[in-house]
Amino acid sequence: MSSQRIPIALQQGVMQCLRQKLQLANQHLGTQHPEPKINYYQRGTSAGSAYLQSWEIRLNPVLLLENKQTFIDEVVPHELAHLLVFRRFGRVAPHGKEWRWMMESVLQVPASRTHKFEIASVQSKTFPYRCACQLHQLTVRRHNRVLRGESEYRCRHCGEKLQYTTTETS
Repeated sequence: MSSQRIPIALQQGVMQCLRQKLQLANQHLGTQHPEPKINYYQRGTSAGSAYLQSWEIRLNPVLLLENKQTFIDEVVPHELAHLLVFRRFGRVAPHGKEWRWMMESVLQVPASRTHKFEIASVQSKTFPYRCACQLHQLTVRRHNRVLRGESEYRCRHCGEKLQYTTTETS
């Protein structure tokens, strides 16, 4: 499924970070959580996702290749924290106090909700829409919903319905 080949050294870096943080968590929490499954199937602008029920972490291969060690140091613990929080607390706010505690106190990593990686290489085409006060860029999915008459979108600032404009391209 993944079209990107991840060099062995990067895969080893991911696993080394995962194992180190998991060991830290198991020691701190007095648990014996197994290693989650890691795959490189995440697409789009998300760096990673945690699949809570299946104990799995999906990583974005493009962003990993472009950001290497920074990606490993930030994204792997971030997604592991989601899994650990689910096992310990059940369903809670994704980046709530339990997740922040897990990141900072247990995994010893600053808690950041979003990555700051350059996303131009993974960003999909957008479509220009106008309201009274500004230009908006809608994703392909939202644009298609408008075209099919399934949705309409309004500006959060002026409240006006967004109108597709073909004169400005992105």
